[in-house]
Amino acid sequence: MKKRVAIFLLFVFITTFAIAQQSMSSLAKKATKNKINTLLNDWHLAASEANFDDYFDKMDSVSVFIGTDATENWPKTAFAKFSKPYFDQGKAWDFKTLERNIYINSTGNFAWFDELLNTWMGTCRGSGVLEKKENVWVIKQYVLSVTIPNDDVQKVIAAKKDNDAAFLKKYN
Repeated sequence: MKKRVAIFLLFVFITTFAIAQQSMSSLAKKATKNKINTLLNDWHLAASEANFDDYFDKMDSVSVFIGTDATENWPKTAFAKFSKPYFDQGKAWDFKTLERNIYINSTGNFAWFDELLNTWMGTCRGSGVLEKKENVWVIKQYVLSVTIPNDDVQKVIAAKKDNDAAFLKKYN
């Protein structure tokens, strides 16, 4: 009986140790958040400087950019093709981060974030998902949304009613 208890306790100890090793320390989590924050700041900077390669190199090959228009669900290659003329003219977009929240899974290879932005469209919200691949963080998905004050929602609904009706016909 004692032998079984000892084996059981040894198993619990080894399992607990293995799980603890897989979780990130708070120091490692902070360092990871700093790396991700820098990557996102550099990504926005690359767009503002119309640096096409630097911008798109931060996105995974299978990444998706979801824009503010209902039709904008861009795989990376399509988004790059659409964006290239703007970058070539030196007139890409300039998003300034006002605040950002970054969240990381326990093993430190997957993260998600939300950010508030000052843009040419006014205040916007960005959110996204990143993955650590071969020790490098890459953007897997980015979603850009125009923020609408709650008191103005009815005006916006009215303004986009005709466009939405035409768009939704393809789903009927």
